[in-house]
Amino acid sequence: MNDIQKYFENNTGRLIHKWHHYFDIYDRHFSKYRGKEVVVLEIGVYQGGSLKMWQDYFGPKAKLYAIDIDPNCKSFADEQTTILIGSQSDRQFLKKVIAELPPIDIFIDDGGHTMKQQIVSFEEIFSHVKSDGVYLCEDLHTSYWPIYGGGYKRKNSFIEYSKNWIDFMNAFHSQSSRLKVTDFTRSVKGIHYYDSIVVVEKAPIDPPQDSMSGNASIPTPVAIRPKNFFERNFNKIMGKLNLPFYID
Repeated sequence: MNDIQKYFENNTGRLIHKWHHYFDIYDRHFSKYRGKEVVVLEIGVYQGGSLKMWQDYFGPKAKLYAIDIDPNCKSFADEQTTILIGSQSDRQFLKKVIAELPPIDIFIDDGGHTMKQQIVSFEEIFSHVKSDGVYLCEDLHTSYWPIYGGGYKRKNSFIEYSKNWIDFMNAFHSQSSRLKVTDFTRSVKGIHYYDSIVVVEKAPIDPPQDSMSGNASIPTPVAIRPKNFFERNFNKIMGKLNLPFYID
């Protein structure tokens, strides 16, 4: 049991509602920020319990910002936590919030969980997460619930929307004019899908490079490679394989 779950299990203060398997996911991706001057933005205040949980986990140097549509949530503000009232599906509100916030280390979407809310929040906030920061969206099971605008394989669900990120991340390898390198390609080192959670880890990404080392000892056919790989490595490949080369 990690420290987040211990806090949850022993909590007698503000209400917290979490799926039990979330705690390991949080700890896996957030532990590197503990004890540091981390900036966290969370959408969804609810009863304020998770904000106290994050204060306990990250420590007194953490600065927390939280967005909720309920004005009553303002009562949960304290010296470590700033509460902002507005809708996460309101692009102009989110633009205003981002303009006033410091750069974000961790962005957690635990808001209304509708497809529009999740998509709009990602589109407006993700680029403002630091270049080595973390984005986490939880309760993705609503992508399978029609009442939230979801449904299995429904085109506009957040799950289907997020599947495009896999292509964007691999766009350096694309030979299609329909898949081009974007800011997402250049800024994401990993996408992690869990039951009801997706985590995106950011890092500056250069075009990937590959090379060969060692000596070939059997006449194995050359692996399929992009054309530009052969142009760059033709002599090296043929020398290592010691094979005649011809084009039919």
